[in-house]
Amino acid sequence: MRKGSDLADRLVGGDSSLLRRINAAVTLRALRDGQAVTLTRLVGDTGLSRPTVEGVIEGLMESGLVAEVEQSQDVGRQRGRPARWFRFRAEAGHSLGIEIGARTIRVVLADLAGAQIGSHARAVAETADAEERLGAARGAVAELLRKAGVSRDSLWAVGVGTPGIIDRDGAVRLGTAMPGWTGLDLGARLRRSFRCPVLIENDANLAAIAEHWRGAAVGMGDVVFVLAGLSPGAGSLINGRLHRGFGGAAGEIGALHLLGQQATPERLLSTTGEPLDPLDEAAVARVLTLAREGDEVARVAMDRFLRRLVHDVAALVLAIDPQLVVIGGWAAGLDDVLEPLRERLARYCLRAPEVALSALGEDVVALGALRLALDQVEEQLFAVDQPVSTRS
Repeated sequence: MRKGSDLADRLVGGDSSLLRRINAAVTLRALRDGQAVTLTRLVGDTGLSRPTVEGVIEGLMESGLVAEVEQSQDVGRQRGRPARWFRFRAEAGHSLGIEIGARTIRVVLADLAGAQIGSHARAVAETADAEERLGAARGAVAELLRKAGVSRDSLWAVGVGTPGIIDRDGAVRLGTAMPGWTGLDLGARLRRSFRCPVLIENDANLAAIAEHWRGAAVGMGDVVFVLAGLSPGAGSLINGRLHRGFGGAAGEIGALHLLGQQATPERLLSTTGEPLDPLDEAAVARVLTLAREGDEVARVAMDRFLRRLVHDVAALVLAIDPQLVVIGGWAAGLDDVLEPLRERLARYCLRAPEVALSALGEDVVALGALRLALDQVEEQLFAVDQPVSTRS
């Protein structure tokens, strides 16, 4: 990894002044969409002088972030010197999104422009301790990088999503879904494996970011994403920005049953009176199948689950007044879950939001983690208050 000061010197021709860094950032933004453009077009798009753009481009080419490309010319119509064309080298580095879940590790790899290169999923036992789970995550990353032919040193940033209340340094303050997760300094543990920034965030928060990026919530500012299960969690965007809360605990609606001393999550879908493990997907699926087939006890359990889900979601809707509520998690696969939600939210909320299923399915958390990493990449690319950093 090169030091930021070394890159700054090369990026701007040995002059790392603020003005030169601003000019480099402006030029990079003009090239960021990946389309090849001429030097003349860059001058027009940036508003900078031709000599300034030429100097910046030379520095960006030396850093590996920009390449000159050949364009076919109509020789008969060409007059004067041929135009020079340039493009942003998205392949100059990579970003990584990781979901560390109770049953699955998912990893997504993309270039610097966010174009997905590959993905990999690996099952992990829900009883696995923290060391086993971290080992599975590292193994999934290694396998994806190997399949993609990408060096670990080319990573600019890594985003990680996981259940629980995550502090700003990446430590898990409370994580009951997985053994040994509460109190784990996940950020510190994972940063040992990478030579780039590693950012940790709650899984539902990242799911909201992903849907806003390329899912059901594109173009919407106020959004609630619900990871719907027996103990749901939610992530919220307000004016397009993630709302974490003071301690990172915003959206933990799965704890609302404690206020009214209602049935615990383990008893919501129980048809026997015995607790049902929220992570026992097979047992949950059996109850849902029985409900669809008309079993009265299972239908009562199903209605109990829906009432609780509406109760939890309504609390956020009343507080935030979102334009859209996106439903993900295993409950997103339930038949006819949307209509009961729409109907009951309209009954209990002052203004009913739109309700939609997740458009990104099982990849939603990993894609949100990837978007978190890409945001960090863009901070590095377009920073003007400090030297930018890059890798070859």
